[in-house]
Amino acid sequence: MCAVPNVAVIGYGFAGKSFHSYLVSLVPGLNLYGISSRNPETRERIVQERGCQAFSSFEDVLKDDQVDLVVLATPNQQHAPFAIAALEVGKHVVTDKPMCIGLAECKAVHDAAQKSGKAFSVFQNRRWDGDFLTLQKLLADGALGELRWLEMAWLNAREPGGWRGENSPGGGRIYDLGAHMLDQALLVFPQAVTSVYCRMHRDFGEDQVESHAMITLGFANGATAVVDTGSMHHTPKPRIQAFGKEGSFVKYGLDPQEEAMKREEIDTAVNPEDLYGTLTMGKDSQTVETLPGRWRNYYEMIADHIAGRPLAHKPVRFEETQRVMSVIDAAFESARLGQVVHTDISALDG
Repeated sequence: MCAVPNVAVIGYGFAGKSFHSYLVSLVPGLNLYGISSRNPETRERIVQERGCQAFSSFEDVLKDDQVDLVVLATPNQQHAPFAIAALEVGKHVVTDKPMCIGLAECKAVHDAAQKSGKAFSVFQNRRWDGDFLTLQKLLADGALGELRWLEMAWLNAREPGGWRGENSPGGGRIYDLGAHMLDQALLVFPQAVTSVYCRMHRDFGEDQVESHAMITLGFANGATAVVDTGSMHHTPKPRIQAFGKEGSFVKYGLDPQEEAMKREEIDTAVNPEDLYGTLTMGKDSQTVETLPGRWRNYYEMIADHIAGRPLAHKPVRFEETQRVMSVIDAAFESARLGQVVHTDISALDG
């Protein structure tokens, strides 16, 4: 492997263009070596817009010995088979979230990574949203006391399109925005998950993805987390509502990095003051300045991990991803049965 790993991104849709290839290009410890697309016109845009080579297929990427890290910005159902194929030929791998479709695929990818000895990680950039970093700091400082109830919502009035809108494995809000919020909630509550309940609507038709899904998690310590996502909501809920024994925190609005990133100006992202959160303790309330988010942290950690530089822990560990996939599986089962599913999803160590 070269001193600076060569990165090939698979796919140049919104995720491949605006998220992965853009963020990789900002990290000195990684080299954006190439991007693959089967569309000749897209390949022309890749060369013009990113200044790297354009591969015509995933298979061509696998054959190139100069590629060290493969980033999968593909439809969700391709994540597991593509990851396994890349690991088997000795490439490091990053997949967009979710890692795969279901626990069986999750284990298969993990086994392939273990056998290859190569790095594998899932892109959970929303861990570095300003609002989530602010919540984590409040919890670490003890401002809320023991957290007992957490609600996270991500709602809009836009019907999903493309493969995300298809009622097939990998489509829908749970696998999309739900995967981010579940990852966040499960970091906040590392305790074992003892129950999952999911109420799901299909107001766009039974052959379409869910229009609304609310997932309620019960934890071994008695705490509760609620993840709420939907596509037919004209009035927003708070993005975060956190209720502890000593105080509560409520925050509206989304992290501004995505909109700035679309303009390829992510460093200009600023959290507006009118969307700062509110911390309430008893009768006293105060505005809490939102910490700045920093999505490029993820790929900086990937570069350090591949290079063997010291890290507090791996960027998005398998155990963390496995918990997310376990909850997603249980949520779909709960929605199918129309009842609470009692689970034994292990606590997160460390």
